[in-house]
Amino acid sequence: MDIKNNFTELALTRQSVRKYIDKPVEEEKINEIIEACRIAPSASNSQPWKIIIVNEPELKNQVAEATYSTAVKFNKFAPQASAIAVIVLEKPKLITQVGGLIKNRSFPLIDVGIVSEHFCLKSTELGLGTCMLGWFNEKKIKSLLKVPKSKRIGLVITLGYAPDDYKLREKTRKDTAEMSAFNGYL
Repeated sequence: MDIKNNFTELALTRQSVRKYIDKPVEEEKINEIIEACRIAPSASNSQPWKIIIVNEPELKNQVAEATYSTAVKFNKFAPQASAIAVIVLEKPKLITQVGGLIKNRSFPLIDVGIVSEHFCLKSTELGLGTCMLGWFNEKKIKSLLKVPKSKRIGLVITLGYAPDDYKLREKTRKDTAEMSAFNGYL
């Protein structure tokens, strides 16, 4: 098996899905996604996240509605998703906290990015669509899900089945020469 080509195909297939059909995601698939997240790398293997899967329809709709407002409408598709993942930031190991202070880095935020991509890539592999949402009413979602006030929500991800006619969009990205360099910033 050529791992590189399989990964590239998976990465090219993964896209932000903003339209879902009314079909629940099977618990077995959700468990596979959670396992893919569990094995995601993190600084000092801290795994500074807790993933809350919201798939009870009424609660899911309330969380979805907390991702848009009358002024901000770009997440209005969120209630169509059959589930929503809420990634809560957790305290990293002490060594990661110290390293972050010394190096002025937020390792937990980097780790949330990594685990979120594991979530989305595994979902794509299973034939599901996802969309990462950075715009949401954190206070409202924390209240709905009983997340302690001292915690932060790093990201919200919609999850569900896209319609059969949902088109795979061509990826518009910078040329490699614009976004990379060898042996120095050129």
